[in-house]
Amino acid sequence: MTEATRAITGEIHAQSPVPLGNGTFTPDGRLIVSHHPSYETDERVSVFTGSDTLAPFPNVDWNTPREDSEDWLDAVLGIRTDSQGRVWMLDMGTRSSIAPKFVVWDCKADRLDRVLRLSSSALVSCSEPNDFVLDERRGIAYISDEGAGKHGDGSGAALIVVDTETGEARRLLEGRLGIRSDDRPLIIDGRELIRTEKDGRRIRQRVGVDGIAIDHAGEWLYFCALTGQAVWRLRTDDLCDTSLDGDALQQRMERYAERPNSGGMWMDEAGDLYLTEVEAASIGCIRAADRQYRRILTRDDLCWPDDVIPGPDNAMYIIESKLPQAPSFNEGKDRRQPPYAVIRFRSGHR
Repeated sequence: MTEATRAITGEIHAQSPVPLGNGTFTPDGRLIVSHHPSYETDERVSVFTGSDTLAPFPNVDWNTPREDSEDWLDAVLGIRTDSQGRVWMLDMGTRSSIAPKFVVWDCKADRLDRVLRLSSSALVSCSEPNDFVLDERRGIAYISDEGAGKHGDGSGAALIVVDTETGEARRLLEGRLGIRSDDRPLIIDGRELIRTEKDGRRIRQRVGVDGIAIDHAGEWLYFCALTGQAVWRLRTDDLCDTSLDGDALQQRMERYAERPNSGGMWMDEAGDLYLTEVEAASIGCIRAADRQYRRILTRDDLCWPDDVIPGPDNAMYIIESKLPQAPSFNEGKDRRQPPYAVIRFRSGHR
């Protein structure tokens, strides 16, 4: 791994008083953000209405729990916009133990497009379907289930392949090399991240497949465990081939590049891969030309960059969660220190 020779610091684009998770831009330039479920905030998903003000997205009703229905947002992290201007929100359902689902909102018509519930056969007790990418050419969503849900240590992580019309889902490569977490610690400010669960159980934080990206041709899916040493990739043709079992898919997996512990991931049109390096408050880049990891941005005021996304102005944006301040990582004590930043930067080769 090599370091960047020219420092990029970026600038604060927006700030939130409520902890953030992931983000996406709508075609008209609005920034939609999820609120990290580990903080259990009243807000699930919001839209920035100013540089430091937010409103519920898509509306108050979808951010309000109900007992007579599961058609509301419970625990959203992954969020993306498709080419038709629809915002896809992946609700893990982990806060209230409801069925994980996609809620798809048509921003142009300002109405619900669909709800896709993930079939129980694609899930396990420790499932945490965290992030995803859309393969619109095939009508497929690829989900990273990091396996760090209830009592999970990332060893049961898997990829989930979902038909975006029918909701049919397949669980693939559970617990395989490159999918499961490595047994390596997450160190933030000199201390290892330990998760305290609701029953008091303390677990050393290990997270399986988390970062996930697809190239612009839709040919390759890239993915990595948050606690892991490499980015791997698989051809989407192979992932969609129902005749291939786990052993056959494992043989087709390619170890693409080395990198440090990292979470959110995105690939640009040139094939350069951007990653959030959570322990170093940094953004890294693996360039297609040499497959070498370089740290391209570091900020002293950045704590746990959770997502890195493209913006409508050809710049890139970092969504900060400050996850280590959440109660579950502080023996139940809420140590949040707002605000939570959205950082805008240009990489210099976009």
